[in-house]
Amino acid sequence: MTLAQLRYVITVADTKSMNEAARSLFISQPSLSSAVKELEHEIGLELFRRTNRGVVLTPAGEEFLGYARQVVEQFQLVENKYIEKKNEKKKFSVSMQHYTFAVNAFVEMVKQYGMDEYEFAVHETKTSDVIEDVRNFKSEIGILYMNDFNQKVLNKILKEAGLEFHEILTCRVYVYLWKNHPLADKDVIALEELEEYPCLSFEQGANNSFYFAEEVLSTYEYKRLIKANDRATLLNLMVGLNGYTLCSGIICEELNGSEYCAIPLKTEEIMTIGYISRKGIPISPLGKKYLDEIAKYKDKAM
Repeated sequence: MTLAQLRYVITVADTKSMNEAARSLFISQPSLSSAVKELEHEIGLELFRRTNRGVVLTPAGEEFLGYARQVVEQFQLVENKYIEKKNEKKKFSVSMQHYTFAVNAFVEMVKQYGMDEYEFAVHETKTSDVIEDVRNFKSEIGILYMNDFNQKVLNKILKEAGLEFHEILTCRVYVYLWKNHPLADKDVIALEELEEYPCLSFEQGANNSFYFAEEVLSTYEYKRLIKANDRATLLNLMVGLNGYTLCSGIICEELNGSEYCAIPLKTEEIMTIGYISRKGIPISPLGKKYLDEIAKYKDKAM
């Protein structure tokens, strides 16, 4: 296995075409195909499936690609610093469930780091994607929650993926709704009082299991339930339909505005929000800075 072969695999995966990848790499298409086949034979895995529409990664290829990208990126950093004498561009990526405070922590990290060149990424996405992003090295850190209901299942999935969960903060469960909602002036809200209003939940796609839900009480039989894909849509539904969702109670008016509020839900449920990372791999300085920013929300957890 060579560094060149790893670069070939990455280019083919990015272009989804042997011909396009060959042109990009300035080599012949037969040479590229031969190099990829030699690598597949060496590692005993089929990385790509050839179709009439091009090439697509196999599941094994997707996992291999994550490792290949990390090796090539690390080599590039070494080459820039010690061979080409360049200031390496700092990179950091985080994936998360739909938490405004986690996005805000990312914003603060970027503001305070003060570098001229960087390449950062933030992925607000489904629970299964958070786990896969960290497993495949797309993100260094993943932010998600656990409670008594989903803990056993998620820990099993994380262990099989070579990941670990680290607690950041614990909090009660809150009802998040529009400030003009009929229940917005209450000190505490019971589930029975919410029956006539639509519960808003984040769509989890193919992995739409109760254990992957971002909201607690996912097994509760809601009379009215609406699923959406992004936070902005949920906020619009709160206003348009007097909808609500269940959350941590940590409000970031800087990003969502001041038109929403969080009221305690009458329940004994507790949420534990934490981060996942690859087992045995230390967190980078940028990752530590990001986690420091999130840790500041411990005092805001109600």
